[in-house]
Amino acid sequence: MVELTGDSLTLKQMEEILYNDDKITLNSDALARVKKGREAVENIVQNDRTVYGINTGFGKFSDVKIDEKDTKALQLHLIRSHACGVGEPFPEVVSRAMVVLRLNALMKGFSGIRADVLERFAYMVNHKIHPVIPQQGSLGASGDLAPLSHLALVLVGEGFVWKDGKPISAKDVWREHGLSPIVLEAKEGLALINGTQAMTAQGVVNYLEAEKLAYDSEWIAAMTMESLKGITDAFHPAIHEARGYAEQISVAERMLEWLKGSGLTTKQGELRVQDAYSIRCIPQVHGATFQVLSYVKEKLEIEMNAATDNPLIFDDGEIVVSGGNFHGQPIAFAMDFLKIGMAELANISERRIERLVNPQLNEGLPPFLSSEPGLQSGAMILQYSAASLVSENKTLAHPASVDSIPSSGNQEDHVSMGTIGSRHAYQIIKNVRNVLAIEALCAMTACMYQNVENMAPRTREKLEALRDIVSPIDQDRIFAADIQKIEQFLCI
Repeated sequence: MVELTGDSLTLKQMEEILYNDDKITLNSDALARVKKGREAVENIVQNDRTVYGINTGFGKFSDVKIDEKDTKALQLHLIRSHACGVGEPFPEVVSRAMVVLRLNALMKGFSGIRADVLERFAYMVNHKIHPVIPQQGSLGASGDLAPLSHLALVLVGEGFVWKDGKPISAKDVWREHGLSPIVLEAKEGLALINGTQAMTAQGVVNYLEAEKLAYDSEWIAAMTMESLKGITDAFHPAIHEARGYAEQISVAERMLEWLKGSGLTTKQGELRVQDAYSIRCIPQVHGATFQVLSYVKEKLEIEMNAATDNPLIFDDGEIVVSGGNFHGQPIAFAMDFLKIGMAELANISERRIERLVNPQLNEGLPPFLSSEPGLQSGAMILQYSAASLVSENKTLAHPASVDSIPSSGNQEDHVSMGTIGSRHAYQIIKNVRNVLAIEALCAMTACMYQNVENMAPRTREKLEALRDIVSPIDQDRIFAADIQKIEQFLCI
């Protein structure tokens, strides 16, 4: 059980909620803050104070005053009109993350929403009621308006939710659970959609999957090293301490742990003086990716606990301020950085694949790891696929955050495109996983041409785990199925 306070949610807790179906509970002190914030909104409405989003229009319509009798209708119109998402839906795990993160942000008590609405969000998480949310349509400021509007539609019974992998009416789901749709009060529609939770939710999933892949890349690279009789001197601690990057030092330490006890690796001068960069520089390159992950983790954990609504309510309603916390620039930068860091893991992996299959580089292994070179192509086209994926990644890695298009009559004249960056990062991560799956298949096959008994105990254990799901390349077959099986093996 994870308690949401609005201030303390971690990526580790998100992993438990998203992948282990942990339930959530709402902190009582935070709920007390929420109730005070709601009282402030009700006082503003009753006293006819003019406050953006409570009794005014939105965006360019912010100067249009709304009568008290229309404040409820204003919120529903907002949700309906802003639900303009298009394209394929976000993965269900991202939808779940979005609900949790929007709920956690509202728990801070600065948004003026009723506790009843937040309790319904918690019910959705605990009963796996996950909105169907189209991926495209957000500029990343004013927050993720279109995606979060599709989330909010579920609350009012007008959207769709996932059930057994298919979308069904939210209205029908509430009926099944014996609950009525939420009727939005003043400011609540705006509070639900003015935030960065789409890009951040996708970013959380990106980070969790990327971190696992970064660790997986090490044992896969270690198997490649053994099959090529790589030189372990390159991982000597003194080299990495001399440079000083903690992440680089840690990768070198873990590589030596993976290869501990191996009879297949070599020392410098035994077969050759030094290895190619894709082998020798694993700590430097993989370590740099871990530096990126550290940066991304820091930004995500701040944003996960951030108030990204507008306006924000302070001092029991004495101070109501319009600002720009919905602007997704910090996450846009983080996602663009993540794209580059993960793309490089695939780049260096593809170069190791080339060394495994190229007869001029693979230290006497069969050409393309073929059991009958010429008659059977072996892993030749596996390298083609990896090359295609890393090339696609180079296009996807173009930073989304450098773009901006004015909107809302030029009132919202600079936007982050952070959700585009976050979505592209997820595509890159999927491509990286497939490249690593290809390297794993080639490395496993190459190790089989060596004396498997001489492998390091830990890499031998991984090889046996792979052999439980796919066979080494002993003859030509449809390798797409093998890649898919290993890719699933590498998933969280």
